[in-house]
Amino acid sequence: MTDFTKRTLIRLAGLGTLAAAAALVGCGKKEEPAAPAATAEAPAAKPAPLKIAFAYVGPVGDAGWTFAHDNGRKAVEAEFGDRVQTSFVESVPEGADAERVIRDMVNQGNKLIFGTTFGYMDYMLKIAGDHKDVKFEHATGYKTAENMRTYDSRTYEGAYMAGVIAGAMTKSNTLGVVGSVPIPEVIRNINSFTLGAQSVNPKVTTKVVWVNKWFDPPKEGEAAQSLLNQGADVLFQNTDSSAVLQAAEKAGKLAFGWDSDMSHFGPNAHLGSAIINWAPYYIKATRDVLEGTWKTETTWWGVKEGAIDLVSISDKVPADIRAKVDSIRAGLKEGSYHIWKGPITGQDGKEVLKDGEVADDKFLHGINFYIKGVEGKVPAGS
Repeated sequence: MTDFTKRTLIRLAGLGTLAAAAALVGCGKKEEPAAPAATAEAPAAKPAPLKIAFAYVGPVGDAGWTFAHDNGRKAVEAEFGDRVQTSFVESVPEGADAERVIRDMVNQGNKLIFGTTFGYMDYMLKIAGDHKDVKFEHATGYKTAENMRTYDSRTYEGAYMAGVIAGAMTKSNTLGVVGSVPIPEVIRNINSFTLGAQSVNPKVTTKVVWVNKWFDPPKEGEAAQSLLNQGADVLFQNTDSSAVLQAAEKAGKLAFGWDSDMSHFGPNAHLGSAIINWAPYYIKATRDVLEGTWKTETTWWGVKEGAIDLVSISDKVPADIRAKVDSIRAGLKEGSYHIWKGPITGQDGKEVLKDGEVADDKFLHGINFYIKGVEGKVPAGS
């Protein structure tokens, strides 16, 4: 057989092999064997954890607003274990930086994002419109979208209970409040604190100094000292640090903790701490996403839901006042006690709630006035 004939036969054999392979592929045969089904020895892979991110307006620290939110984040981890993966960015300003940070959270694959201050609202709404596959939760706001909802705590309930104690403990009948940012939430807390004080001591008046920041310990301390200089002997705050309580401790006066238990920062001055427990809501929101039941809504929880309380009440507080606070707490929990119930008069002397009239949530959300007994003017634009 000649070399030409051998080469021809080999070539034809090769073409035949290729044709056979092509026929097999054309008949739907796969060249790679199918992957084996999951067995007890080789279980199916676990789904990837739900990535959750939190944007905080202040540092986590060891007390206050952001500290309370981070405790809620930790509660989510404890509840769901390896089904979730959480992260946070602290000290995010209420401005363009908020948009940058939250967009970065989206780009990192987070599917549930919590923004924990009022000033993030419009930025979150904008980002939500660009990322419909992500769920956004905004604290203390009022704007929603199909994938963005709002949540808040009835902090005014804690403020009211603190006020009851303040009214009983003051000797000068002058109370002082360090206000953060003059939005309805904060004005509502100042008024509620005063209502609580007036319920046991109609003679009290409340002075307010605004710092226009949520977290600025030096400014908070200066504001507290200003109030002490004006005769206030019991201080309250709607700011995030323990500076107000520490100023009272140094001056030998009385004060309250806010958002978390601050008793260890001023053990002699401390009368009680109005705290927020974010854990119940954060667990609910996470479960909603994991179970596919998340929907747009507005949530406002208080004592009834375990989100608000007044804790670590000082032994200095008389037994009858402690009992009164216990009674109020029980009434708030069962829905029989109403803090904003008329008659209530505004600072200008006009009646804002008639005798027996109970404020609804729309009224409460829109409070931009001082009640009778609060001195000074509400800042413009509130």
